[in-house]
Amino acid sequence: MDPDLSTLDERLADHDVDGYLIDADSTDADQYYLSGFDAPDPFLTLYDGSVRLLFTRSLEFGRAKRESRAETVERLTDYGYDDLLEEYEPAEAVVRGRAAFLDTYDVESVAVPPQFPLQTADGLREQGIDVVVDDSETVTEIRARKTDEEIEHVRAAQEANEAAMQAAEDLLARAEIDGDRLVVDGEILTSERVKEEIEITLLRHGCALDETIVACGADAADPHDRGSGPLQPDEPIIVDIFPQDKATKYHADMTRTFCVGEADDTVKEWYDLTEAAYEAGLDAVEAGVTGAAVHDAVCDVYEDSGQPTLRSDPSTETGFIHSTGHGVGLDVHELPRVAPGGGELKPGHVISIEPGLYDPDVGGVRIEDLVVVTEDGHENLTDYPVSLIVD
Repeated sequence: MDPDLSTLDERLADHDVDGYLIDADSTDADQYYLSGFDAPDPFLTLYDGSVRLLFTRSLEFGRAKRESRAETVERLTDYGYDDLLEEYEPAEAVVRGRAAFLDTYDVESVAVPPQFPLQTADGLREQGIDVVVDDSETVTEIRARKTDEEIEHVRAAQEANEAAMQAAEDLLARAEIDGDRLVVDGEILTSERVKEEIEITLLRHGCALDETIVACGADAADPHDRGSGPLQPDEPIIVDIFPQDKATKYHADMTRTFCVGEADDTVKEWYDLTEAAYEAGLDAVEAGVTGAAVHDAVCDVYEDSGQPTLRSDPSTETGFIHSTGHGVGLDVHELPRVAPGGGELKPGHVISIEPGLYDPDVGGVRIEDLVVVTEDGHENLTDYPVSLIVD
């Protein structure tokens, strides 16, 4: 995939700088996107109309020449690093080599992302390079709009996600109620056991994740509580899975809420209300509307039913206490924002829609799908049933 970097060219002109510089390893999504290269150690990517890579060591040199999208791939040794080490401390030798690299391409000024390392910025400034911060996070903004190829990567990750969700639901469906606990194959069913089933399934589908959410009862009242310990019957169980495809690096995201046994009237009411809010959010998604407007559509449903939201009460600790959604791609949370202040949605934006209600006295309920904004509305990339009671 060759990204369209015309917006980056425009921003460089706006900043009146010669290039854009990133110093990070490839877990930084902007670095991976711009360089097209996956490496565990930090390296420099310069964009000056072309993509150019500079490595401190030679370890990744050959692979970068084969796999990256860079026009040039170089090492510090190409800029006299070994000789510099005889005269300067290693950190000083590195920065002088980097300055020489920039000088080769007549780069006297660079824009950098807000997370750019301070040591690198200060070192380059000492070498006479003007370094300015790109507050608009241009590369992050560019990659928010996905190409057809990227959308297919997200779709594939979501298909793996659905298989993992099915594995979790199947395990819950096998559970027997034994008093105040769930039992599978004679053992108490725990959050950890369900997470294990999810992770194994994802691995079989070429995906992985560091953490997932399987939260029951009071744990589910905290939207980001990962959950732990025994799962209980007649209580809402939030399962939120957000894996990354190991080959493409693109993420998926989906949440369902399940109950084994009989949910009480409040949980049923909350679930129906959240499903209505989720449908309202989906219905509002189209090119040209703002993320803020989609969020408002969800808040309207909750507030019309008397539920608190952060819009109606910024200090509330119960009710709808988070944003409606976020962008999903190389990062599981990225632009655009589907929240107060969220900007215009454009074709190619991939976003989650995930309303929910929370109260420690009740638990939590959340439903989440992943959709892509299209020219004439949106396409739901999620094909998984919405149902509370596990059969």
